[in-house]
Amino acid sequence: MSKNEKFARQRRRATKTRMRIREQGKPRLSVFRSNSHIYAQVIDDRQGHTLAAASSLDKEVASEVERGGNVDAARKVGETVAARAKEAGVAEVAFDRGGYKFHGRVKALADGARENGLNF
Repeated sequence: MSKNEKFARQRRRATKTRMRIREQGKPRLSVFRSNSHIYAQVIDDRQGHTLAAASSLDKEVASEVERGGNVDAARKVGETVAARAKEAGVAEVAFDRGGYKFHGRVKALADGARENGLNF
C-alpha cells in the first residue's frame, strides 16, 4: 500500500465519522496528531467557531511535559482542553478521532478530557 492510499483511507474514515457526529448536533472534540505534537479543539459546526483549543505547544502544557509527541503530553492536552471547554460552557461533546485508531495518544487525550468532566 502506498503512502497516498494510506492517507486516502484515513481521510475517508475521518469524513464518515464527522458526518455521523454532525447529525448529533453537539460540539465536537477534534483531534490532530503529528509525530511530534498533538492538538485538540472543541468546534461548534453550526456556527463554524472553535470554542476551546489546546495543544502540546501551549506554554502551560509544554512546561509540564518533556516531549509533545507522547502519551503524557496527550493526556495533559486532554485535561487542558476539557478545562477550557468547561469555561466556555460546554459539558458534552462528540469525540472526533480524525480517522486515527482509538489507542495510544488519541485514547490518552480522550481519557484526560473525560477525567476533567467532559462527557462523550
